[in-house]
Amino acid sequence: MHAKKVFQSMSPYTPGKQIEDVKKEYGLTRIIKLASNENPFGYSDKVKEAIPKMIEHLEIYPDGYAKALREKLAAYMNVNQDQIIFGAGSDEIVDILCRTYLEPGTNTIMAAPTFPQYKHNGLIQGADVHEIPLVNGYHDLETMLETIDEQTRVVWLCSPNNPTGTLIDRNSLVDFLERCPRDVMVVLDEAYYEYIEKENDPQAIQLLEEYPNLVILRTFSKAYGLANLRVGYGIASEEIATLLNITRGPFNTTSISQLSALAALEDQAFLEKTYQRNIENKKEFLAFCDQVGLDYYDSEANFVFVTLPTSGDALFEYLLQYGFIVRSGEALGHPNGVRITIGSKEQMKELSAYIQKFLSSIDKENEA
Repeated sequence: MHAKKVFQSMSPYTPGKQIEDVKKEYGLTRIIKLASNENPFGYSDKVKEAIPKMIEHLEIYPDGYAKALREKLAAYMNVNQDQIIFGAGSDEIVDILCRTYLEPGTNTIMAAPTFPQYKHNGLIQGADVHEIPLVNGYHDLETMLETIDEQTRVVWLCSPNNPTGTLIDRNSLVDFLERCPRDVMVVLDEAYYEYIEKENDPQAIQLLEEYPNLVILRTFSKAYGLANLRVGYGIASEEIATLLNITRGPFNTTSISQLSALAALEDQAFLEKTYQRNIENKKEFLAFCDQVGLDYYDSEANFVFVTLPTSGDALFEYLLQYGFIVRSGEALGHPNGVRITIGSKEQMKELSAYIQKFLSSIDKENEA
C-alpha cells in the first residue's frame, strides 16, 4: 500500500492533555482545562432543553442542506442562503477549501505560527506552503502580499490569530484585499469572532460583495459552546460556495448538531453574557500579568498567549500537578510561552496564584 510521499514527513494532530489522563496520572479529582479555548460557561440552556427532543429517528439521514439552520443563519448575517457552506467544525471547511483549490504546482500562504490545519491540509493536497513569521504576534500582511505569485491559490488570515489572539483591523484587511490579486482566494478565519470587542469588529461580511475572492469562516465551537457537536460554517460568493458544496460530503453535519446550533443562535442573551464575562476576566488576568511582569500579546479572543522566562513546557508541567491544563507554546510552534484560555473569575484567580508561585520558584533558582 503506497500513500502520498508527503505523509512520510507528517504526523496526526496531537490534542492537548485530556482530563481523565491528568486525573489518573496525578491522582486528582478535579481538573480545570484551559487549553483548548472552549467556553468555560458551557452552552445555552435552550440547547439543553431542546436536545432530548432531537434523539428520535436516528435511523434517518440528516438534512444535507441544513435548511432550517441555513435560513436562520442567512437572515442573521444578512447574506443569501446559497452563500453558506456547513462543515463538521470550520476545520472541515479548511479541508474542503484545500481539496477544491490546491494541487501540486500551486502554493498557499499563511502566518507562522497560526492554526496548523491550513498547512496540514495544504501539504496533503501537494501544494507548496509559504509560512510568513508573525511580527509581534501580528500577521505580516506586507510580506504576505509580496510573497504572492502566479502559483498562489489561497492566502489564510486567522483573525483573531490562534495562538496569539491578535486581530487584523478593518483598515488593514481592506488594504490587503485591495492589493491582493482577485484570482487569489483570501480566507479570513474568524473562529473567535464573537469574542472581538464590538468597537473593533472589522465587519468583514460587509466586504463579501466588493471582494468576491474573500471567504469567511466561523464556528459554533467557541463562544456558542458547541465544540463537541462540530458545526462550523463558511460564507462566500455563491460561485465559491457552490464549488465547496460539490466537494463537501452530503451528510457532514448531523440533525442534532444542526438543531443545537439553531437553538444556540436563537439565544443571543447567552452569547452576550459569555462575551461580557470573557472581557472582564481577561482584563483582570492581564492586570495580574502586568503586576508580575509577564508579557503577552494583544488578544481579541478568549485566550491569551503569555511569554515566559522559561519554556512553556515548564509552566505546563508545573500547573498539571494542581489540576490546571494549559497549552504549551512549544506544542504550538511558539516556544517560551503558554496559551491560556480565559476561564471563570474563580478559575483565573486560582490559576494566577499558581503562576505567581511558579515565578517565585524560578526567581529562587536563579538566585541560588
